[in-house]
Amino acid sequence: MDTEAQKESEKLFSKQPLPLINDGLNNNFLKCDTKEENEKNNNAGKNKFESFEENVFEAEKTLHYGLEDNPPWYTCVVLGFQHYITFVVGIASVPMIMGPKLCMLEDDASRGELVSTLMFVSGIVTILQTTIGVRLPIVQGSSFGFLAPALALLNLPKWQCPPQEELLQMSAEDRRALWQVRINEISGAILVASLFQMLIGFGGLIGSVLKYITPLTIAPTVALIGLCLFDAAAREASGNWWIAAGTIALLTTFSLYMRFLEVPLPTWGKKAKGGEKRKGRTFPFFQIFPVLTAMVVMWVICGLLTATGLLPEENLARTDSKLKILHEAPWFNFPYPGQWGSPTVSAAAVFGMLAGVIAGAIESVGDYYACAQFCEAPPPPIHAVNRGIGTEGLGCLLAGIWGTGNGTTSFSQNIGAIGVTKVGSRRVVQYAGVIMIIMGAFSKVGAFFITIPSPIFGGVFCITFGMVTAVGISTLHFVSLKSFRNMYIIGFSIFFALVLPRWMHSNPNVIQTGSEFLDQLFTVLLSTSMFVGGIIGFVLDNTVPGTDEERGLTTWNKHHASSEGTVAEDAPTCYDLPFGMEAIRNAKWTRYLPFMPTFNRA
Repeated sequence: MDTEAQKESEKLFSKQPLPLINDGLNNNFLKCDTKEENEKNNNAGKNKFESFEENVFEAEKTLHYGLEDNPPWYTCVVLGFQHYITFVVGIASVPMIMGPKLCMLEDDASRGELVSTLMFVSGIVTILQTTIGVRLPIVQGSSFGFLAPALALLNLPKWQCPPQEELLQMSAEDRRALWQVRINEISGAILVASLFQMLIGFGGLIGSVLKYITPLTIAPTVALIGLCLFDAAAREASGNWWIAAGTIALLTTFSLYMRFLEVPLPTWGKKAKGGEKRKGRTFPFFQIFPVLTAMVVMWVICGLLTATGLLPEENLARTDSKLKILHEAPWFNFPYPGQWGSPTVSAAAVFGMLAGVIAGAIESVGDYYACAQFCEAPPPPIHAVNRGIGTEGLGCLLAGIWGTGNGTTSFSQNIGAIGVTKVGSRRVVQYAGVIMIIMGAFSKVGAFFITIPSPIFGGVFCITFGMVTAVGISTLHFVSLKSFRNMYIIGFSIFFALVLPRWMHSNPNVIQTGSEFLDQLFTVLLSTSMFVGGIIGFVLDNTVPGTDEERGLTTWNKHHASSEGTVAEDAPTCYDLPFGMEAIRNAKWTRYLPFMPTFNRA
């Protein structure tokens, strides 16, 4: 008799693609079970995926694990670890950038402490977001949107660092006091600004405008999430373009050319009935682990090139270029609230940080739609978006209490990884959150993976960021691309959203309103491509006349109906809370709470 583990293996090792199908309505979304469908399926004892054979032409779009699938624990560990690898360099870069402004020396071991704290808090928030937040498999991490106001704050005369020579003569305790007082100021600003994000999330303000967020708003916003990250990918890859190109080649080979190559697994036990030889099982290894496999192979190659001396001493592809971080990191460092002291609050810092909160919230809404499409799920309904933004505000609150020096928001890199691996299970990302917490506490282990050469990450980013861009562009299949109106809106919103932020970065002090708060607010917002492109698409699509069919709303609303906030019988259940749903549905007062699954905006 088959055990539960054997049943999972039968599913995973099947020669056929796993039975998660497209809904056949000229889109990539897979409907979650609805209340009506659940009851019907339970009574009839049928599976709604029985029509898989009729949809075999959609096989390449099929996920190995869908949003609500629970892979075996050992598969979750490996897949979660792959998310951690994708996540770790991005999260480590923020403390490294802020280090000089915090009066830290280049070899200051405190940089590792900030990395560990960021990792630890991000793990906690990732688990919260996937469990009670938007409930999509989205990793939560540091945001460059919070970095700009933080650096602007540290550039004030009050927080200027002493000359380098003076820093070198200070004791370790004095230098530690210097950066702690600065990070407490940043933490206080993030803490207060997070209350505003929780208000617009749990209060339903962000969700109330969702009916105006159309495909022509989503497409430029999501596409620009990937496009605006090209600088980060180029920066990492430029350390050694040969290694980056090798990583791209391997990842392309594993993800495309070898995606149908099944790895045979050993079999044991009795022969099949009739004395026939038992059929061997296979595993779609290269479809599920392309990122991790490519990175490990290139890491080994870099190690061999380093050992043989073929890479110059200063080459960033050397595996020993970051060993100092590993040597100075303690084995165990458990982050705790207020570890640097009590956060301090000033009005200028709080108002500046609000810009990061607004930009992060807008970016996250785009991330939710991108992640849902990668997971072949319906667009997130209004209550899920409200809850997601509110949970991100809660994450920023925790970041301020723990003293990470940065807020938390959706991590676009990991959304791209879902598209490459075709694993959209939220359980996998919850495991990733646990791994992040463990790595944050055992900082020596976390430091070990930070030593992966940056050109390898650059190659991975070139693929994953491109996947995010492609998801944004694919949203346009809802609209009429023969319409001059639509072509004008999408072209201008994407192109101008690349032009204006580039000019803002070249002229950082061009905004002079007479108010420091407004200067920081407009500088951050106008320097954020996703914000600029999303606002242009939002305004033009909602003000320029056009038919519903032309704008793509006819098809879009079929899958977006649950976002209108009504308690419909066909509302998707994959965004419901994992507990207490019967009590929530029975209580009438929950219909008035914007973050509840039963929320009725009408």
